[in-house]
Amino acid sequence: MGETNPTRFSFSFNRSLAFEGRPERLTRDAGALLLRETDERIGLTRRLAARLRDPRDPFFVTHPLVELLRARFYAMALGHRDQDDLDDLRDDPALRLAVSERSGDAPLREPQPLVPEGLASQPTQSRLVEALAIPENLAAMDDALFTEAAQDYRRLRRGRRARNGVLDVDSTAAVVHGTQPGSAYNGHYRVTCYHPLVVILPETGALLAVRLREGQVHTSVGLEDLLFPLIERCETEIYQVSSVRGDAGMPSEDLLGGLDRRRVGYAFRLTSNAVLERLAQPLLRRPVGRPPTEPRTWCHELLYAADTWGRERRVVLVVVEVPGELFPRHFFLVTNWTEEQMPGEELLDFYRKRGVMEGHIGDWKSVLRPALPSTSRRKSHVRGERPRRVRAQERDGFACNEVNLLLYALAYNLANVVRRVTARATRVPWRLRRCRDTLLQVAGKVVLHARRVTVVIRDEVAPLWSAFLETLHRLLPTGPPLTA
Repeated sequence: MGETNPTRFSFSFNRSLAFEGRPERLTRDAGALLLRETDERIGLTRRLAARLRDPRDPFFVTHPLVELLRARFYAMALGHRDQDDLDDLRDDPALRLAVSERSGDAPLREPQPLVPEGLASQPTQSRLVEALAIPENLAAMDDALFTEAAQDYRRLRRGRRARNGVLDVDSTAAVVHGTQPGSAYNGHYRVTCYHPLVVILPETGALLAVRLREGQVHTSVGLEDLLFPLIERCETEIYQVSSVRGDAGMPSEDLLGGLDRRRVGYAFRLTSNAVLERLAQPLLRRPVGRPPTEPRTWCHELLYAADTWGRERRVVLVVVEVPGELFPRHFFLVTNWTEEQMPGEELLDFYRKRGVMEGHIGDWKSVLRPALPSTSRRKSHVRGERPRRVRAQERDGFACNEVNLLLYALAYNLANVVRRVTARATRVPWRLRRCRDTLLQVAGKVVLHARRVTVVIRDEVAPLWSAFLETLHRLLPTGPPLTA
């Protein structure tokens, strides 16, 4: 006869079917180990932790700064967007092995005095965000985002410097649900949000810079302050910036004039207005002949000067005829290239390559889903009791959300390296969501032996892991020295 198991339960629809709980070391995120291996090879978290100032008293530190950063990066890359998720994952064996500085099976052994038991809790992660929100650490994180993206580009080119390249700039909505300082209702996106700026390297898809802004600001606000220093730094560390692409709402006189003086080409979409529509109206007639069965596009040259511009600039009217639609669609592009340097059709092709950048931003927002939840409210209780002392100053909720945005950007860049290595290993394109769902969110069982740890995964996934690690080690044969 079988023994009675109090944790065994059956189903009424099939009495032969049952489930039971066992004290096994199981994980749903075995791919955290691949993230750690990639992280060690590129040195992202170690370099960042070395640059940050940790205000904690070392005597009371249980979780080193580098472990706190790893926990946040890996959880974000795996799709766990909230700090509360780390409480649920506290005892996950794969994450404990991936995050810990200790070698061997030490992260999974019985707890010892002054040795962390599992991952850091949500309150510890909240204190980490507050510690990173000081100006010194914010500047270090902002610099690290550029530095790691630049190194990633150099690795892609195996150290060879490109003569020139493109920067893609865009703005996006970071939706919030609360009273976060600086958030506001944005009439364009029709949501309450922040309105950050994003700059991307199109060759790698890496985020080069992000800048948090209030929710109601215009698209162009602060763009030149972010972009111009970035161009100068790119020319020193990456390549000569030959051109910039951007969306409607960005072309201000300060931006366009600054790019003109720096001799940087640009292609920006223009927001339509009455003057542009009046110039375009005679040119929107359909060509003579039968209506097409496929969409067709043609371009017209215009000269236009907005009220805020200092001079006339070349504007290309793009007309798109779609079968079945009564009137053709149209939009406007402004550029400082002459028609001889770049004809209208080539300018349109150049601008449409922004679609790759928009895909990367879409992956960042839909897969990692950046959460910016910090507010400036003081704590009313600590562990169910009134705080013993009141802080002299409320925490800066906007600065904390800047930290959160940078953490998500760095986590995205780490996941993006994994995606590119996977594509190189399999020789087929991969999107970030597919990479996470197939390669990283993998169920596994962690088995402890006398002197080693074995992670058991499905045999269908094992060849992909093997190909990934082989490709990663070939592309990055050495990494920063490991600390046991």
